[in-house]
Amino acid sequence: MNVPFKIDLKNQVAVVTGGSGVLCSCMAKALAACGARVAVLGRNAEKAEGVAAGIRGQGGEALSFSCDVLDRERLDEVRAGIEAAFGPVTILVNGAGGNHPRGTTSCEQLHKAELENPPEGFVSFFDLDPAGIQYVFNLNLIGTLLPTQVFTRGMVDQGGGVVINIASMNSFKPLTKIPAYSAAKAAVNNFTQWLAVHLAPVNIRVNAIAPGFFLTDQNRTLMTNADGSLTARGNKILTHTPMARFGDPGDLIGTLLWLVSDKAAGFVTGTVIPVDGGFSAYSGV
Repeated sequence: MNVPFKIDLKNQVAVVTGGSGVLCSCMAKALAACGARVAVLGRNAEKAEGVAAGIRGQGGEALSFSCDVLDRERLDEVRAGIEAAFGPVTILVNGAGGNHPRGTTSCEQLHKAELENPPEGFVSFFDLDPAGIQYVFNLNLIGTLLPTQVFTRGMVDQGGGVVINIASMNSFKPLTKIPAYSAAKAAVNNFTQWLAVHLAPVNIRVNAIAPGFFLTDQNRTLMTNADGSLTARGNKILTHTPMARFGDPGDLIGTLLWLVSDKAAGFVTGTVIPVDGGFSAYSGV
């Protein structure tokens, strides 16, 4: 994999949750390209192994583990397996997350007429399923907290480490229709800041990257049509993105490597860095 610049991660052990996804698989490959031994964690064992095999095919060191980030017992098993194979974890990328239809409304704004005569399948704010909201919060916030509890324990023993949480542009500017995901990612931002303060005395730096709009398996059909043209929502997004394009997974790598490097970012902790083509800065006028 081509990376924008190299940092020395030799003898570092990196864990990437959600590592089989479009964005985090790119991160896992970049860390390996810089010399880290990488553990790719994902719920789909075949996809996770595909990423790890790709890293090994390029001469890197990688293992895959099927893992649900909400399963504390399995996380402990994975930690033991990683330490047996690679040694103590020094870098953690919390990339697992996502949305759910039960935490999503049909409309961008509420209109009384739609309540009085709702279209088929219509979901208003009043119809949101609390269980769906809870699922999204668990996946994004608890799914960040639990791996951090498991993998930073060894960092304390080793004298330090780095945690990178994956937030979202939604954490700064909530998007219409997805209140659960936006609020959950805002919680990840706040947790990142809290954790940075809490772990500073034990030399663990904690930061977050907030991607803007990247085409992934989860959102591709919301942003583009089958012929590759933009949907109405996709067009609105690009209209409000000053750089007028979707992000490429590689656009995240420079920020990742900077934050991971103790030489480059040794005094950086508690930050949330937007990588969004200017979306969060644009007021629309």
